[in-house]
Amino acid sequence: MGIPGKATAVSTQSYFQQFPDMSTTALPKLGWHISQAGFGSYRVNTGEKIHEQALRLALQSGINLIDTSSNYGDGGSERLIGRILAEQIDAGELQREQVVIVSKAGYLQGFNYALAQQRKKEGRPFPNLVKYAEGLDHCIHPEFLDDQLTRSLERLNLETLDVFLLHNPEYYLSWAQRRPIPQDEARHTYYQRIRLAFKFLEQAVADGRIQSYGISSNTFPEPVRSYTFTNLSRVWQIAQEISPKHHFRWVQLPMNLLETGAATEPNQPDRQTVLQVAQAHDLAVLVNRPLNAIVQESLTRLADVLPPSYPATPEEVSTAVDSCVQLETQFASQHLSSLSLDDETNQQLLDYLSVGRMLEGNWGGFGTFQNWQGVKARFILPRSQTAVEFLSNRPNLPAEAALWLDEYVEAANITLAALSAFYQEQAAKRTSRIQETAVTADPDWQAKTLSQTAVRALRSSAGVSSVLVGMRQQPYVLDVLGDLTRPVAVKDRSESWQKMRENSEK
Repeated sequence: MGIPGKATAVSTQSYFQQFPDMSTTALPKLGWHISQAGFGSYRVNTGEKIHEQALRLALQSGINLIDTSSNYGDGGSERLIGRILAEQIDAGELQREQVVIVSKAGYLQGFNYALAQQRKKEGRPFPNLVKYAEGLDHCIHPEFLDDQLTRSLERLNLETLDVFLLHNPEYYLSWAQRRPIPQDEARHTYYQRIRLAFKFLEQAVADGRIQSYGISSNTFPEPVRSYTFTNLSRVWQIAQEISPKHHFRWVQLPMNLLETGAATEPNQPDRQTVLQVAQAHDLAVLVNRPLNAIVQESLTRLADVLPPSYPATPEEVSTAVDSCVQLETQFASQHLSSLSLDDETNQQLLDYLSVGRMLEGNWGGFGTFQNWQGVKARFILPRSQTAVEFLSNRPNLPAEAALWLDEYVEAANITLAALSAFYQEQAAKRTSRIQETAVTADPDWQAKTLSQTAVRALRSSAGVSSVLVGMRQQPYVLDVLGDLTRPVAVKDRSESWQKMRENSEK
């Protein structure tokens, strides 16, 4: 048996008596009170002490909304949350009724993917499965949702889940677009599938397994012409047709200082935005990606970046890259043959000792500091480190090759440091500009840090119920709390968001 109880209007309100300075939202219809920022647990996983400490701090400091999903950490995120909740409740520090727990289902990765493959072999596959990518399927059919809800409740150690969301159902549309299926036909099927899911979710409410439900979709803010656009008005109509007393209460979508569509894209009837329609229907809106803006397929982290201690000019980066290329050429012509390796190992060494060749002519095209850091961490460092370790551990490495290796490691480190400094300086200038633009667009958004400004802009906007911030470390929790205890008026800020949009398009 899981933890009994569920979020209630009275208890969520009483929770904040301990935190009189906390900024909260009262949800229409549900009556619950939630913190204006929620604990986002996308990268939270069981067994991580740092993550446990962060969640504990959040719950002890006035954050009573936790957002997770069955695929976060392959279920590990839910397990950690379930354990910390039980621990806090058993210690008398928290009541189950004071917190709002949100989870989602739709993705088949890791365990879920293996489960689907096993069921397929047994002749009972999940219906309406979308083959999205290698090792990644998607499904919102009742049979899959039923399975996922059971597993989520078990991992979260709960009898009742407060909010259950369909997780990015638009994956079906992405799949259909690649087929290609005509847009009208694909949309008809898409909303049929949502209708089927909603009927199941209404039954789950009747059975006491969940209290309410909704959709988390990245495409709510997209233009109407977009093939993958999810129309909130159409979704609302489906819920109304199922039952005038439906429990469709939640929308989750991306929005931030650079991705303003939820507040600026008139994609609903009467040229309304998705935020306006949500507000008109008393739907709670959870904003995700508040600090991770994805514009033109590049990620910009909306958090302060300090200028580098030693900035690097483009000329310095080019010179460093050239030095690496020269050393790599020297290795191939002068040292490789002395190692007496087989052809396959020779080729792999040449492929891996290629910091210079990988960057030559490309180093200026990584877009943002975050993108560069990702490329460095995922591709460049693992390959070069593997090759360097291989040579370092080789018995009887010729002295000339050993000297070359020392010189190459130093040159590669100088090159990577110079390139990091180059992108860091660009990022510092850009984040400073974003902060200035935001405060010019709306002086109420002024805060100590860019991340606080980014959260403040969202939580002060009418229609936004809570901002989901990744808080997997205590400093992230404290940064959010630093602004949540500063009051700001919640009002229609459409003009401010329009200014941000116009500025980001320049």
